[in-house]
Amino acid sequence: MGFTSSLFLSSGAFPKDVTIEGRSYQTDEWMNTPSTILSAIPRRLHLQPDHPLTITRKLIESRFPGYKTHNDLFPIVTTGQNFDSLGFPLDHIGRSRTDTYYLNKETVLRTHTSAHQADTFRNNESEGYLISADVYRRDAIDRSHYPVFHQMEGARTWDRQRGESEGKSLAQIIWEDVEKIPKHDIAVEDPNPTFHAERNPLQAGHSPEEVEAMAAHLKRSLEDMVVTIFNAARTAATEMESPDEPLKVRWVEAYFPFTSPSWELEVFWQGDWLEVLGCGIVSQPILNNASVPNRIGWAFGIGLERIAMLLYSIPDIRLFWSKDERFLSQFSEQKAISRFVPFSKYPACFKDVSFWLRSSSSAAGGAAATHPPATAASTSSPTPGSPQTQSSSPDAAAAAGTPGTPIPPAAPAPPTPSFHENDVMEIAREVCGDLVEDIRLTDEFVHPKTGRRSMCYRVNYRSLERTLTNEETNELHERLRTLLVARLGVELR
Repeated sequence: MGFTSSLFLSSGAFPKDVTIEGRSYQTDEWMNTPSTILSAIPRRLHLQPDHPLTITRKLIESRFPGYKTHNDLFPIVTTGQNFDSLGFPLDHIGRSRTDTYYLNKETVLRTHTSAHQADTFRNNESEGYLISADVYRRDAIDRSHYPVFHQMEGARTWDRQRGESEGKSLAQIIWEDVEKIPKHDIAVEDPNPTFHAERNPLQAGHSPEEVEAMAAHLKRSLEDMVVTIFNAARTAATEMESPDEPLKVRWVEAYFPFTSPSWELEVFWQGDWLEVLGCGIVSQPILNNASVPNRIGWAFGIGLERIAMLLYSIPDIRLFWSKDERFLSQFSEQKAISRFVPFSKYPACFKDVSFWLRSSSSAAGGAAATHPPATAASTSSPTPGSPQTQSSSPDAAAAAGTPGTPIPPAAPAPPTPSFHENDVMEIAREVCGDLVEDIRLTDEFVHPKTGRRSMCYRVNYRSLERTLTNEETNELHERLRTLLVARLGVELR
């Protein structure tokens, strides 16, 4: 195994230290990462030959020739790298132990590839880079969410001093680079101005001419990538109603803490607009704090599972983790992309679990702090026994204030929710692994006299590889009920 630890006890206790691929970490009261999550680290699905995530990654990389790729960055990072370097204030929900896996108050499993952004800019090894990596978040259980998934982010920057040395404006140089990008014939909707003072502001220190040029380079680059992806998907989707319908994309104004102006790219696919990625002009304080204040540029982030599910028509995110040859044998880097052929659909088994929350609990707030203090983003090289120096995330959109301003100071930490749905999901994953397809809240009410809150969750047990017996599901469900009581202090109904 790539790590040394044990499952935490029913009381919720963790070992005092954990070793992950030869690197040791002291744990503390912030530790909330079970060995079921740590065991995913050595898998590195995006590097596994002939895996659909690897094929998807390489397909995207093929549209960015000359960009330096980083595909094996260690997933344990500091809170400085994961949050502070990107401008997340201390009270941002992304820092919460209900959302993020901690080893200790200063060390987390990265929640996005952007945890490596500042260090990559600081190293300044190339004008363009791509990072692909496994990322970790406590989340819901359903067919499109998994606690470990894979992101790719890319960035392209230009040195303002280059314009001075060549006797041109930087905008002129960028426009020359735009002309080198392959042209396409897809229909593009882009009705909004490149920047808007209120909705999508220009950053201080960026000229309108520079941003117009960078935005054109960004959009043309990503349109070229999307054309490649969706042409492959259309070739595979032989059963589409209108396979010859022209591809349409549109640009939508957005807000991310790392970029301004910012956009999302949507593709009209099988009758609906599908959000594909987020992107924008890099927040200048990130570059300034990475010791490259003379550079400006753009960045984007995309989910590899989302694209691979679309390319191959893979219906359930759990399948990416399957070792079943009936799944793996359908993919090859030497063959054209084709639709995934599902196994026989094994039957589902639904079971409910209902409980009263502790009388002092609520589903929205509660006791001790969930957010550790801000730490400086490390710039040193990783060494055994210490965390390695470490995507644009739409759910981080409330974080960093105006991107043209300095990275904001930490805010006071909010209280921890005494009950959070992600705790139910985490316990279910620990007990049942991938034998649960989804869990949904089906009923919630407050007793009119006692004020106690009751929750009812419906658990859908279904294996991807075989039929589960009644005895198996009954045993799993009883273990789940028992652990909910032990960990969360709930009272079963």
